[in-house]
Amino acid sequence: MAGKALQILVAEQKIINRIYVFRGQRVMLDEDLAAMYGVDTKRLNEQVKRNRKRFPKDFMFVLTQKEYNNLRSQIATSNWGGRRTLPNAFTEQGVAMLSSVLNSDIAIEVNIKVIRVFTKLREYALTHRDILLQLGKLEKEVKNNSKDIENIFAVLKELIAKDAQPRPRTKIGFKHYD
Repeated sequence: MAGKALQILVAEQKIINRIYVFRGQRVMLDEDLAAMYGVDTKRLNEQVKRNRKRFPKDFMFVLTQKEYNNLRSQIATSNWGGRRTLPNAFTEQGVAMLSSVLNSDIAIEVNIKVIRVFTKLREYALTHRDILLQLGKLEKEVKNNSKDIENIFAVLKELIAKDAQPRPRTKIGFKHYD
């Protein structure tokens, strides 16, 4: 039983590592989804183009060149070879819609896992918001007591706010020392 739980955690972490934040939305890129589905990125995007009405702007959007360059610098990808078009970014709803255009058992299974991870992330964010609201109430109640208590609340709010923000990706690769 513990082995299966570990497998689920590892699979969820792989999905979380492929979720980015662009334009204030959590998204997954076409190339990451294609790899998870076991299809070429080109084939995934062909299906999306054939079913364009299923993917309005709040389900999918194309990254700008600036967004893509920023992403590439974060994940340290090579600029040799690679893509000739900007990637599509799929929101949670867009990922769910992909299961209707990629009608394979793998696509359905992967979509279920991805949607569950998106749901967990949303629940996690809501929990943090609830904690901040409770801290605000407590802060009002004890405001007259001490400056130290106010400092404690300020630090707690800062820690929670930092934890709620997506962490920047660390660059991977070799460092050149002169």
